[in-house]
Amino acid sequence: MPGTGESRAALAAWPTGLDALAAGWQPLVRGFLRSAEGRRLSDFLQARLAAGATVYPPEPLRALQLTPPEAVRVVILGQDPYHGPRQACGLAFAVAPGVRPPPSLRNIYKELAREFGQPPGTDQPLAHWARQGVLLLNTSLTVEAGQAGSHARIGWQALTSQIFDRLVAGPRPLAFLLWGAHAQALRPAGADAQRPLWLAANPPSPLSAQRPPVPFIGCGHFGQVNDFLRRQGEPAIDWLGNARAVAPTCPRPPFDGIIASSLPERWPSG
Repeated sequence: MPGTGESRAALAAWPTGLDALAAGWQPLVRGFLRSAEGRRLSDFLQARLAAGATVYPPEPLRALQLTPPEAVRVVILGQDPYHGPRQACGLAFAVAPGVRPPPSLRNIYKELAREFGQPPGTDQPLAHWARQGVLLLNTSLTVEAGQAGSHARIGWQALTSQIFDRLVAGPRPLAFLLWGAHAQALRPAGADAQRPLWLAANPPSPLSAQRPPVPFIGCGHFGQVNDFLRRQGEPAIDWLGNARAVAPTCPRPPFDGIIASSLPERWPSG
């Protein structure tokens, strides 16, 4: 079994965190856990924990605790949690306090600094995003230590696809940031391309962040989202954690409300 320090940074039991879920997510999540697929997922997690496996993060449902459905304005999709010790915290791309940012997160910080002329003003900017209505959702909510993608087929996608589809079909125009083929594949066929903002780029991973067709570094997504929100009469996201939205200092692609039609269907992995 993991030691005391490690156990605090890993999942201790499942299910957990249900009472802390935002009220608007409760029926969907509890309904999923009562379903056949949800029961299979729970049985799997409980068996792995009983066998002594170290599973991350300690709070798989944290994104749904910090960002209620009625508050969601932006959706950023990740793939699965970080699989290194003490990294994953339940928010896509974010890390626990005091943990050195992994390469993907460092590239996110690099793009923020490129767009806004300064780095984030806090060591936890992504948690700050979540409290402003940015849903940071991984499509798989758990992973085993040192085994990337190890829980990719245990049933989480049945839940996260329901969440994504509910947001796409909702009455509020949202901004969807789809970084990489995995995220882009979740866009429903025939989804309204005009009402939401759909932005696509390579993932921020070190292998893909600066590659064509649309490098993550230089994509300008953060500023484009704020332009979109202002068009809806909503306040911009404070991406830097400075308590006010800083205007971008670098040119960015013009806002058009859709994923560029010239983008390929498949993307470099990373």
